[in-house]
Amino acid sequence: MKVAGGRRPAPPTDRDEGEGTGSAASNKAMALALTPVSRETEARLDRYVDLLRQWQAKTNLVAPSTLPTLWTRHISDSLQLLTIAPSAKTWTDLGSGGGFPGIVLACALAETQGALVHLVERNAKKAAFLREALRVTNAPGRIHLADIGESVDRITGPVDCVTARAVAPLHQLVGFAEPLVRRGAKALFLKGQDVEAELTEATKYWNIEPHLHSSLTGGHGWIVELDHIERRNPSAAAMVTRA
Repeated sequence: MKVAGGRRPAPPTDRDEGEGTGSAASNKAMALALTPVSRETEARLDRYVDLLRQWQAKTNLVAPSTLPTLWTRHISDSLQLLTIAPSAKTWTDLGSGGGFPGIVLACALAETQGALVHLVERNAKKAAFLREALRVTNAPGRIHLADIGESVDRITGPVDCVTARAVAPLHQLVGFAEPLVRRGAKALFLKGQDVEAELTEATKYWNIEPHLHSSLTGGHGWIVELDHIERRNPSAAAMVTRA
């Protein structure tokens, strides 16, 4: 297991010191200082955030406690993936939910020719939200209303990166992503402070060489980067992906 640059997690931010501290404007400014974007991307993200706040009242898209720090907790947390894979144009987001990181990535890639983000989501209400988010932001994305395990093999064409956030334990995510990684994709999974325990469990089923990046947004977040996935026990690994 490699840790990028030997770094440990960044110093605590408002993510750790109280979800309600500071205004929405200051939280946005903090996020954009961590992960700068163009004015066009910022405008798209503003429309997305406005839509999310509207839908949050009727559909639980994010934990309510995280709304005051939405920009650092969710937007910037998603944008940082582009610092690891800056040339990636085609992404697959497994279990997109409220659009993190998929919709955020699509907003950031909207000016990139040939960019496309596949958004896999089995919940019909959340898929409807994702569809509306793509419409209001005019971001390049495609909705796949299906279970993750049923949709990955159906995604055609090249995929540069596959990602997931707050969806499933790492050993299951590795299994879901394996077909895409086998085709040449890089896997980037956003994980929390239990990443080492999750990696230990994943290696029972998969031969992997993880590269860890500490989160730019502070706290105990990590990004697990995988360029190669091999089944340690084919029959056992197949059972894990169906769990």
